[in-house]
Amino acid sequence: MVLRTILTVVFIIICIALTLIVLMQEGKSAGLGAVAGAAETYWGKNKGRSMEGHLVRITKILAVLFLLLAVVLNLNVF
Repeated sequence: MVLRTILTVVFIIICIALTLIVLMQEGKSAGLGAVAGAAETYWGKNKGRSMEGHLVRITKILAVLFLLLAVVLNLNVF
């Protein structure tokens, strides 16, 4: 029972964090105005090292944790 409560609290924290991280990201259409070659800037080439790249990576990790915890909490093993 205690483990289920702890996992539920962690699940809620992950839900809130995932929501905030997704809201912090820029829209994918933000770069469509730069079709004339401006997309080949420093930040376009080094997307993984930018803040946006970090947000995308954190989003993927939180999404996997969200799905795993959702499955574990629905197993009714506890």
